[in-house]
Amino acid sequence: MYPADCRIRTGRLLVAFSLWSIFMFGFIFQTASAFAAEAAVSEATRQCLECHESVHPGIVADWKQSRHAVMTPKQALLVKDRNQKILTQMVADSLMETTVGCAECHTRNAAEHPDTVSHNGFDVHPVVTPRDCAACHATERDQYADNIMSHAYRNLADNAIYQDLQRSLLSPAPWKQIEKASSSLHAEAVTCYYCHGTKMEVTGVVNRSTDMGDMAFPMLSGWPNNGVGRINPDGTLGACTACHPRHAFSQAVARKPATCKECHNGPDVPAYKVYDASKHGNIAAAQQGKWNFTTTPWVIGKDFTAPTCAACHISLLVSEDGNVVAERTHRMNNRLAWRIFGLPYPHPQPILPDVTVIRNAEGQPLPTDFSGGMAKTYLIDEKEQRKRTETMQAVCRACHSTSWVAGHWQRFESTIQRTHSLTKTATDMIVDVWKQKLAKGYPESLFDEPIEKLWSGLWLYDANNIRFTAAMAGGGDYAVFAEGYAPLSKRLAEMDEWIARRRTRSR
Repeated sequence: MYPADCRIRTGRLLVAFSLWSIFMFGFIFQTASAFAAEAAVSEATRQCLECHESVHPGIVADWKQSRHAVMTPKQALLVKDRNQKILTQMVADSLMETTVGCAECHTRNAAEHPDTVSHNGFDVHPVVTPRDCAACHATERDQYADNIMSHAYRNLADNAIYQDLQRSLLSPAPWKQIEKASSSLHAEAVTCYYCHGTKMEVTGVVNRSTDMGDMAFPMLSGWPNNGVGRINPDGTLGACTACHPRHAFSQAVARKPATCKECHNGPDVPAYKVYDASKHGNIAAAQQGKWNFTTTPWVIGKDFTAPTCAACHISLLVSEDGNVVAERTHRMNNRLAWRIFGLPYPHPQPILPDVTVIRNAEGQPLPTDFSGGMAKTYLIDEKEQRKRTETMQAVCRACHSTSWVAGHWQRFESTIQRTHSLTKTATDMIVDVWKQKLAKGYPESLFDEPIEKLWSGLWLYDANNIRFTAAMAGGGDYAVFAEGYAPLSKRLAEMDEWIARRRTRSR
């Protein structure tokens, strides 16, 4: 073939390809436009958008990229079987025909919201709560309500021992007087309660002059906050936005490890740091740009090739031939037999999400006593532990052999026993210190003296890092020299040295 012929044929191919591209672009554009036209915005939301598109362009841009903006509940419910994005089958007729926009969320249940104000002819509340989301996501709301995370504020704020630990961290001795003068709810809101959630209450109404005229806005204590156990003005618990940030409420964002990192970065709950140091995290860092984070169900091996937090704990997982590996859940401990962060010892998961009811053998609000005994009445039994372990192991076996999984679990449960033993050694030492009046101890404070800080750091940080690394097949060095056995043994040695010095002084 001569060069001229090649040029002619190449030119024809380019023209044909260009015409095909134009046709396909037009087809896709028309399809998208038709779909958007079908997904009609309500008149109330249209009025919201007219102002807020200029006042809050970032919010509106986020919403426009969401499924809420382009799909009505009616269309969502037409999706059948395991491809459904929502589990609820009952949605109010008034919500079925329009997209889920500003008004559908921020005027929902207005009479039950103390933060509701009159705003341009609408009764609007700024804080959208699980009760509002339940209009379309009732199953998810119910599962989350049975989740220990939804009670995170009360589980911290209503437990005297946890409050003692909080004070020792935020108002450390011997500078308590100085810290007390400057401490406030605002300071706490960016520490423990950033993740646990704040208690939000309406404290009044303020009138502001805006470009749209004078407007009334509710004044809220504890706001802003997206904590998992937030107590909302309407009395509900939790914030869906902890994992599904507003206003896109992206499933992809919720599935990515960085979302969980916000509150699980350690060293008390070092899940993300361990994941980052693990082979799973290594694969994710290299490959997740190629993964599909938006499909339901999530197909193992096709949509992703290594687990994320969501894959192990939440998502509906199927094999490539459609067999279900794990059902979707918003109850985060459904696949967990052990609660591995120490209080001070690891223990079976609590039966109820409200752990303020727990009392150990010594009457303290802890799931274990200082000798290592379990408050079994409040914790799941061995049968339930086996059931949850089997559910999690099924996820592991999607990529690993049965012998690999069995070996991993042997190591994990042996590590639980090992750290239990190390914690008991330290706890026996501190109990003896209290008995000999070398430190004040319970009930005055368990955490404010130097020896107590060494003891609590051993199980709250070091032992936790060791267990999380074993549970998540994490990096070995992380749990030895970085955060784990080495600092734990150092604390034990420092405890022993402190006790020897104090005994010498008291003679």
